[in-house]
Amino acid sequence: MASAIALSWRGRGRTAPNPNVGCVIVRDGRVLSRGWTQPGGRPHAEAMALEGVEATGADVYVTLEPCAHESNRGPACSDLLVDARPARVIIAARDPDPRTNGKGIDRLRAGGMEVIEDMLAEDARRAMAGFFMRQQKGRPHVTLKLATSLDGQVALPDGSSQWITGPEARAHAHIERAMADMIVAGRRTVEADSPTLNVRIEGLGNRAPSRAVLTSDVSKFAQLRLQAETPAWRHLESPEAIANMEGVDHVLVEGGAGAAAAFIAAGLVDRLLLYRAPILIGTGLSALGDIGLARLEDAHDQWQLIETRMLGKDRLEVYERA
Repeated sequence: MASAIALSWRGRGRTAPNPNVGCVIVRDGRVLSRGWTQPGGRPHAEAMALEGVEATGADVYVTLEPCAHESNRGPACSDLLVDARPARVIIAARDPDPRTNGKGIDRLRAGGMEVIEDMLAEDARRAMAGFFMRQQKGRPHVTLKLATSLDGQVALPDGSSQWITGPEARAHAHIERAMADMIVAGRRTVEADSPTLNVRIEGLGNRAPSRAVLTSDVSKFAQLRLQAETPAWRHLESPEAIANMEGVDHVLVEGGAGAAAAFIAAGLVDRLLLYRAPILIGTGLSALGDIGLARLEDAHDQWQLIETRMLGKDRLEVYERA
C-alpha cells in the first residue's frame, strides 16, 4: 500500500476534479503491474493497472475505494475489478463522494472478492488531500510556503530576497509547485518581482500550475497587464474565492506577506511549508502581515509538526492544521 500511495503522489495537481489514486496488483509476492490516475483524471489508476494484466486470484492494493458511479468517460472501476476477479482488494480510504461511498465496496463483495479497508488510510488521505477537502468542505486544500531566515525575515529592508535559501530547498519548492493545481501570489509581490512561478526542474517543466493574483481591486489586477501571458493569470478577489476555481483542488500560496496573512486570517491554510535558512537578517521584511491575532493564547495549538528534514544547509518543517 505504501507503494500505491507513492504512485498516487505522481498524479497530484494533475487530476482535478478526480482524485489522484495509486494502484498496485500483486500475486504470490510479485508485483504484476502498477497504475496511477492520469492527467485530466482518466484513465483511473485501477484501469491503468489492469490494462493487459491477468489479475485472477491476485491482490489489488488501491489508495481509494474503487468508483461505482457511471461516467461517459469510462466504466466504473468497481465493475472492472469484478470482471478481473482478483482474490482480494485492499483499500486505504473509503471514497467520500456520495456517488461511490460504500457502494464500490459493496459491489466488490457482491462479486465474490474479499475487501480489506483502512490500510494506511491517513497517508492516503494526505496524498489526496485536495480531493478530500473539496468533497468535505467544498474548497481546495491550501499549502502555504514560507522561506525565512532564522529570525523570520524573508528579505532585507530594501526587498532583496535572492536568495534566502539554498539550491536544494529551492528545488524542493519547485517540486511542490509541480504538485499544485494553482499558485497564488499577492498583487504587490507580482508588481515588484514579476514572478514566473513556473517549475524549473528538468523533466517537470510541463507541470507548471495555473497562476492567480490575490487582490480585491479588479482595476489594479487589470493594470498588471498579465492577461497576455501564457498561461493567463487568474484573478482571486479573496482567499475564500478559491472555492469557485474549477479544476483546482490543490493551491500553493507563495508570494507576499499580505497574501500569506490573508489566507491564515481566513482560516484557509491547511499545510505549512517552512524553509528555514541558517542566517540572521535582523531588521527586514517579515514573513507575515497582520493575521488578526488578538490574544497570544489563541496562537497555541493551531499547528502540528508532521515532518522535518535537511535540504542542504536549510531545514524544512512541514506543519498541518491541528
